[in-house]
Amino acid sequence: MQQRTLARQTPTAAFCKQNRSYRNAFTLMEVLLVLGILGVIMAMVVPRLLGRQKEAYSDVAKASLSGLSDALKLYALDHAGDFPTSAQGLQALLKPPAGRDPSWKGPYLEKEPVDPWGTPLAYRAPGTKNVDSFDISSAGPDHIHGNQDDIGNW
Repeated sequence: MQQRTLARQTPTAAFCKQNRSYRNAFTLMEVLLVLGILGVIMAMVVPRLLGRQKEAYSDVAKASLSGLSDALKLYALDHAGDFPTSAQGLQALLKPPAGRDPSWKGPYLEKEPVDPWGTPLAYRAPGTKNVDSFDISSAGPDHIHGNQDDIGNW
């Protein structure tokens, strides 16, 4: 009976069964080819994603400035149209002033506002760009106020 089964196997089938253990893994060339393809894909995709992240941070900063502007306008409604002074700063929206202020109905913000890059927002009233109201700005990605990448409410 054993002779029968051996006679049925072709030499190629017997060779494949003996060498099957060698084919359980990928060859080095296959692995390098896949890594090369992944590298090309990453080189095309990652720069596009990083560019979008910068745009997203700018959009978040603009939305944050808009929300802060609304909070300042609520403060002004409660204070006969007066915005907090530059000396009071944005702290006037977080906690009542040291003296008694019966018109303060805050807090107008839950926490101190920062831009998406973690830098505190700058506030000036009256503003230099918005002379009849206030200026609020983000320092932008370089964390330095007063240069071209600043994002403001002007």
